[in-house]
Amino acid sequence: MLRSLVFDIETIPDVDGIRQLHDLPAGLSDSDVANVAFHQRRQQNGTDFLPHHLQRVCAISCAMREGNQFRVWTLGDENSGEAEIIQRFFDGIEKYTPNLVSWNGGGFDLPVLHYRAMVHGISAPRYWDLGEDDKEFKWNNYISRYHMRHLDLMDVLAMYSGRANAPLDQMAQLCGFPGKLGMDGSKVWQAYLDGEIQAIRDYCETDVANTHLVYLRFLKMRGHLTDATYEQEIQLVRETLTSYPGSHWQQFLQAWAQPA
Repeated sequence: MLRSLVFDIETIPDVDGIRQLHDLPAGLSDSDVANVAFHQRRQQNGTDFLPHHLQRVCAISCAMREGNQFRVWTLGDENSGEAEIIQRFFDGIEKYTPNLVSWNGGGFDLPVLHYRAMVHGISAPRYWDLGEDDKEFKWNNYISRYHMRHLDLMDVLAMYSGRANAPLDQMAQLCGFPGKLGMDGSKVWQAYLDGEIQAIRDYCETDVANTHLVYLRFLKMRGHLTDATYEQEIQLVRETLTSYPGSHWQQFLQAWAQPA
C-alpha cells in the first residue's frame, strides 16, 4: 500500500481569541466566555457550532500505514500546546509526504488547521506546494478538492454534494466497525473543562481507527485491494490494536467482535 496518514482533530472554543474579538473582561471564566460565543452564534445561525477560525485544536490523532507497519498515535502529550501539535502535524508532512485521508477533513479539519497555523506563525511549505517546488504537486496536491493527495472520504463518497454527506459513526457501524464509543465532538468541550484531556485524546484515536477501516473498505471497492489483501489489512489493524495498552482499545476491540 501507498504510505497513508489518516488524521482527525478535536477542537474547543478559542476562548482567548473570543475574549479579544469581543472585548470581554479578563476575569470572565473560560466557560462563560464560550457561552457568550455560543449564544451569539445561536442568534446568528441557529446553532452553537463556532466558526472555523474560533476553534482551538486540542488533539490531533494519526493512523499511519507504511511498509509492513500500521500504527495509531496522538501528537504530543497531555501538556502539549496547540502550536506544538499543529507544527508536529505539518512537520510530518514535510518529512514523509504521505497521502492524507480524513472524514470531512476538507470541510472542517484542514480549514481549522490553516487558520490556527496562521495564528501561530507555523511553517508548512510542503503542504502548501502547488507545483512551484515539486512539479508533481501541480497535478496532485494537498489543497485541491479533487486531488487524491488528500482524500476526504466523506466528500468523495457524497460526490462532492453536501446533501449526500454521511456521519463517520454511522458509516463505520454499517460497514461492521465499532463507530464512536461513549464520546462525540459535542462532548469534547465539557471533557476539556473537566480536565479529561486523555479521554479526548483516546476518543480522537478511535476516530482515526474507524476512518482507516472505512478507508480500507473504500480501497477494496476501488479494486486497489483484493479480498485477500483486504483481509490482511484488517488483520494487521486488529493485531496492532490488540498490542496497545489503554481501555479505549479494549473497548474498541470488544465492539468490533465480528470480522468486517
